[in-house]
Parts: sequence; C-alpha cells; structure tokens
Amino acid sequence: MNVRRLIPAAALAGAVALGATALTACSGASAGSGKDGKLHVMASFYPMQFLAEQIGKDHVKVDTLTKPGVEPHDLEITPKQTGQLGESDVVLYLKGLQPAVDKAVAQSGVKNVVDAAKLTRLEVHGSSGHDHAHEGEGEGEGEEGHDHAHGEAGEDPHVWLDPVKYAEVATGVGAALEKADPEHAADYRKNTDELLGKLTALDTEFKDGLKNTASKTFITTHSAFGYLAERYGLDQEGISGVDPESEPSPARMKELQAVAKKDNVSTVFFETLASDKTAKTLATDTGLKTDVLDPLEGITDKSQGADYFEVMRSNLKNLQKALGSK
Repeated sequence: MNVRRLIPAAALAGAVALGATALTACSGASAGSGKDGKLHVMASFYPMQFLAEQIGKDHVKVDTLTKPGVEPHDLEITPKQTGQLGESDVVLYLKGLQPAVDKAVAQSGVKNVVDAAKLTRLEVHGSSGHDHAHEGEGEGEGEEGHDHAHGEAGEDPHVWLDPVKYAEVATGVGAALEKADPEHAADYRKNTDELLGKLTALDTEFKDGLKNTASKTFITTHSAFGYLAERYGLDQEGISGVDPESEPSPARMKELQAVAKKDNVSTVFFETLASDKTAKTLATDTGLKTDVLDPLEGITDKSQGADYFEVMRSNLKNLQKALGSK
C-alpha cells in the first residue's frame, strides 16, 4: 500500500521540494550540535511539535515555545525563549499564526528555519462556511465576511485540522529533517511514511464518519475549522473570528440564531483553551447543547485525548453526535 496516496502527486512533489529548501541557509550547519548528539528542534506550538516528535523520534530533542495551556494566538516570547531559539539546530513554525513567534524567528539569526505555511497551500476562510473558496477562485481577495487576519493575504493557518493538508506539511518537515541531519535520513523517511499512513487512515475515518450526517452545519466559538469543513463537505459558522476570546456583535449572535434554526443545528462548540462563556450564552438563547471541538493548538489535562490522533477522533465523535445521521 502506498501510504502517500492521500496527497495528490503534484502536492507531494511540491512539499518534498519545499521541505528540502525550507532550511534557509543551512548548507554549513552541522546536525546534532547538542551534547546529547541529537538534533535540537524548537517548535512554535503543539502541531509542529507533534510532527517533529513523530518524524524525528529518538534522533531529535524537541522543545516548544508554546507551553501546555497557553493560547497560541496570545503567546509572548520571553528573553530566555529567544535565547533558546538561537541555540536550536532547527526551528519549525507556521508563519502567520503567532506574530510574536514570527518576530522572534526573524530576529534570532537561526540558520535552519522551516516555515510550515510554505509546505501546503493556504486558503482564505471566513466565519461563515457558505462562501468556500476551495477551488482557489477568489483566493486572497478578502471577500466580505472573511475575517481572518493571518498570513500575507488573510489566509487561514489552521491546516493541521485537515489530515490531508497536515500530511503535506509532514512530508515537507520530513524532507527538511533529512537535509538537516543526512546521517539519519533513512529513519526520517521511514517515520514520515508511517505518519502519512496514520493520517491516511484518519482521513478515511472522517470521510466515512461524516458523509451521511443529517445536518452539515456546525457552530463554533473559534473559526479554526475551515479546512476540515471543506474537506468533508460541512459548513462552519464561527461565533467570533480567528480569535477565540473576541466578543461577537449582537448582529452576529442574531444571525447565528437564525442559522441554528434554519440548518437544524443542535450544538454550539467551544474549545478547551478558551472561555466557553460565549458558546453557553448562544446555547442558552437558542436552546442548544454545548460540546467541545478542539482546534488542537495545545494538549492539556482537559483535552479529550493524549495526542493529535486521539483528539481528532474525539472531534469526529463530537461532530457525528452533533450533526446526527440521516
């Protein structure tokens, strides 16, 4: 079985090529500069940390700038962390998600930098899921209702919530680690293939689990699920924009009440790293239930799973329960 089959051939080739070149100015760098002989990788937040750990395994030592329980969008970099950045062999981040990280990376002088945003195609998503640009038409044009403030053209950075796009990023990260540490390239390649196999299986589970739902619309406090919604034929309705702590306008709350009634929405989703106040307010006003839909920006004791795959499967179960079956 070809475990890379979930990625289109052109995207796979592009991710490998980008991963191989994503290590900026790395030709003179030596791998495993730490005393432990491992490749020291600094990841910006959990989804990047998870890739580095799954692909690097015993050959890498992975640290993260965003500690468990910290909302990534609000992260402030400490002087100590800035110093740690400069001492890393490889920095893995997603440009456009965390402004503080973008600034720190730019100023750190790190030679080996991998920007995950360059390893897949970013798209523009809005709070409402009814104006998808999945085919790329109008991409970056800033249509009305598109309120993401990330990326160079307002692109949505939450690619890890789509197993297919996350696999493209994983492929590029694997290629980058191979180039940074050629001595263990075969192991990185093997580990990448194993990870792609698991992501293929997860993609299949989501396809099968969401293809016959009674409703296609879900309401969430955090507009982080645009890629997931597009991949599996759903409509995301975000209470707020990309910032889970922002307060929605009265007009938006009224609009969502109408959406909930029209599309037979049963549940308002909130996340574990942010307040559920807004979700509960809307649920009370509309007579709906609340549940967790985790954007997987960090793992804590409150997470419905111990790692990426467990939390994603919890998300699937919660979506199935909320959307119902035909």
